[in-house]
Amino acid sequence: MKSMVVGGIILIIALLAGTYLAAGDAFIGDDYINSLTMLGAVAIITISVFVVLKYVNQMKNDTASGDLAEEKWDGIGEYKNPIPTGWALAFIGSILWMFWYFTIGYPINGFSQIGQWNEETLEYNAKFEKKWENPSTETLEAMGQSTFLVQCSPCHGVTAEGIEGKAQDLTKRIAKEQVVHIINNGSNSLKTAYPGGMPAGMAFGDDVDVVAEYVAGGFQGEQPAAYAACAGCHGADGKGMPYVAPNIREYDDAIVSAVLKDGKKGNIGMMPSFDGRLNETQQKALAAYLRSLGE
Repeated sequence: MKSMVVGGIILIIALLAGTYLAAGDAFIGDDYINSLTMLGAVAIITISVFVVLKYVNQMKNDTASGDLAEEKWDGIGEYKNPIPTGWALAFIGSILWMFWYFTIGYPINGFSQIGQWNEETLEYNAKFEKKWENPSTETLEAMGQSTFLVQCSPCHGVTAEGIEGKAQDLTKRIAKEQVVHIINNGSNSLKTAYPGGMPAGMAFGDDVDVVAEYVAGGFQGEQPAAYAACAGCHGADGKGMPYVAPNIREYDDAIVSAVLKDGKKGNIGMMPSFDGRLNETQQKALAAYLRSLGE
């Protein structure tokens, strides 16, 4: 029994001391998690081997003795012997080590992989934005094309023509069918940038088709009288007003950012939000590329 007590005490001291040494780098900012993990694995193996060998040897050589408990299960009795001191010390030491591990060695509220990823992402975005703080139009268009091919082409196609109507044709600002749909049904999907939305029924009858033809045609020709209801928010030139109505003449930075943030519901279906996927520079680049498609 004495040897077991001594062994348990030595094991506890070795476990705590070894863990402290392995984690010592934490206080100077280095990564010690691998060392801590390996030490924990070695400690578990050591404890397991120690316990198995000890009790296998005890079963071979020791004779059971002591007072039997009154309860029996299928004729099998149980002695009321105290817990071995060494086992108890090892158990208590493991509990103490657990609290040390969670609060000092590897604090559960001090690190997370998601937190590390967020920090690295913010650092990368800061470097990216600094590098491309004042890009030229050509640079933006090239960057926007790369962004489009990765993020947008799966739905809109590599040529941005909408894959036979499955998504909006981005080679032009807006299609006639979409204008008709919005006039008849209204639109309020871009709530962040344009909280007021657009009510339905801003035109009726033949005026709907006339206005849709004019807007989808790029504001060419004589402006129809019915467009006056649209001009109140979108402007006579169709370039919109901040927080009131979007630009319906071209893909300016504001409308692209608004759609990426909130998504867009139209006559074809619903485009999901891409909020957080692109930084501000990438959004401007994407807008520049889309504008270049209509030139």
